[in-house]
Formats: sequence, structure tokens, C-alpha cells
Amino acid sequence: MTDKKIIFFDGVCNLCNGFIDYVINRNKNNSIYYAALQSDIAIEKLKEYDNIVLESNYNTIYYYTGNKVYSKSSAVLRIFLELSVFHKVAAKILLLIPKFIRDACYNLVAKNRYRFLGKKETCRLPTENERKQFL
Repeated sequence: MTDKKIIFFDGVCNLCNGFIDYVINRNKNNSIYYAALQSDIAIEKLKEYDNIVLESNYNTIYYYTGNKVYSKSSAVLRIFLELSVFHKVAAKILLLIPKFIRDACYNLVAKNRYRFLGKKETCRLPTENERKQFL
């Protein structure tokens, strides 16, 4: 699994699931895999990293690539680097903003995501076509 690019996301969050749908529709070469933070694979993979503490509210997205894990705004922008030229350019520009500013904006949205967009009772189930990308 060390060669896979994996997005770990809150499986019950409507915003997170919308983001995953967005990425799936734009990752034409299917190079990215997906796993809910609530899954055994996420717990197993992320426990290898001392700086990651999985909270019960799962308010952080993680992007695993090349044996490195990015979180919050860095994860989102690193994911964008895998998408279209437009996404790559936008990500490179936004990565120039200091991380503490980007993450402050991320934290504000993450803290209020359920209030704004709600959540599901259970983690999303991938469609037939998506199954091979979900771990």
C-alpha cells in the first residue's frame, strides 16, 4: 500500500463526501484511492504516524502519498495537484499562503461543516464503478 495515494476522509460528512465525489469525477486516471477515517484501514495506516491523533469528530482530511501524510489545507491542495492543469495552478498559488492562515480557514469550515451541510447516519457506500478505488 505504500505506493498508493489515499485520501482519508470523514465518511459521514456531507461536505467531505461532496469533496470525494468532486475528486473522483476529476481524477481521470484513477490514481487516488479513498478510505473513510472510521475504517479499519485508516486506523491501521494512520497509526504509523506519531503526529496523527484520530479524534471522534474526524474533522481533518488526510492525504497519504509517497510515505508522507498531509493534513487539512495541505492535504486538499496536494490532492488538487493530482487533478487538472487549472487545479494544479490554483494549488501552487494557494500553497504560497502560509500554512497557519490556510489551516485557520480550513478549521473554521471543518468546525461548522455538520451545521452547514449535515451528516449521514452511516459512511458512504461506493457505487459499482467506484468500488475498486475504495479501500
